[in-house]
Amino acid sequence: MTQQRHSQPHAYHNPRFLESKDARSLRILSEYLEPLSRFQRHGVQDTIVFMGSARLKSRDAAIAALAEAKQAGTGVAEAQTALELADYYEAARELAGRLTNWSKGLGSADRRFVVCTGGGPGIMEAANRGASEAKGLNVGLTISIPNEEFDNPFVSRELHMHFHYFFMRKFWFVYLAKAVVLFPGGFGTLDELFEILTLVQTGKMRKRCPIVLFGDKFWREVVNFDALVRYGTISPGDVDLFHRTDSVDDAYDIVTRELTQHGIPAPGPTL
Repeated sequence: MTQQRHSQPHAYHNPRFLESKDARSLRILSEYLEPLSRFQRHGVQDTIVFMGSARLKSRDAAIAALAEAKQAGTGVAEAQTALELADYYEAARELAGRLTNWSKGLGSADRRFVVCTGGGPGIMEAANRGASEAKGLNVGLTISIPNEEFDNPFVSRELHMHFHYFFMRKFWFVYLAKAVVLFPGGFGTLDELFEILTLVQTGKMRKRCPIVLFGDKFWREVVNFDALVRYGTISPGDVDLFHRTDSVDDAYDIVTRELTQHGIPAPGPTL
């Protein structure tokens, strides 16, 4: 019998189909299953999520940029502001390193409370950098957007995941998170903050998850939670859903205390 030859690929090898609207559900499912398999393969039980602006610079980079601005005679004010904001980069770097060392000392066979970021520059780079300097695995969940390319070499290669769908990326931020630390940021950071607060406020997130807003002056100026209480659009107790601080020591104490009391006995995701 003559063996038949098929010129058409299997559906799961057909790029035209896989990239079509008819296969959207498969692409969404892939952005759930592929990260899940990686987390399981590397024993990542839960995470500490760092969020914040991609635009902030390290202190060294900000000092160099200020020197260049002064030499050029333009952009000095902006460069000076960037240098002031570099304190947040260094704080995120230090906090992530300290939390990574703490989590490594728990003695668990699985990896607990792994630092997780959006995998980009700025605050994200700072947190991945701190975790990497502490010789810990860390997670980077990047998203495909039409911005210029960036390089964050501090994300653990095996846990660097790239998403098309924002909502699937947000799912993985929240699903494994046992604590969230938010540094000054723009639209993306605010979007993530309010989504997490909504999940906690409505009881959709049942797990205990401390939320730390780092940069008290920034957060009080940018988001007037007291006004929301005054206008009656949130309850007075809703401002207790998060903690504002300017201290790495304070943020570290809050996160480790909460995780010791409520997170260590209960590994794994709970929404």
